[in-house]
Amino acid sequence: MVELLVQSKVREYIKKKGLNTGGDTLDSLDKRLMKMLDAAIARAKGNDRKTLMARDC
Repeated sequence: MVELLVQSKVREYIKKKGLNTGGDTLDSLDKRLMKMLDAAIARAKGNDRKTLMARDC
């Protein structure tokens, strides 16, 4: 289940690039985004901050 992505925007972006979106693509992208966010959150917490910043990404 896609939780973080705006599916229509992602599909539109992929379509503009000349491709179709496979059925499992959005789930996979959503999981990767969550992993990236989790890593960035861990970095921010590791630096004793409560604000996620671009440098954490």
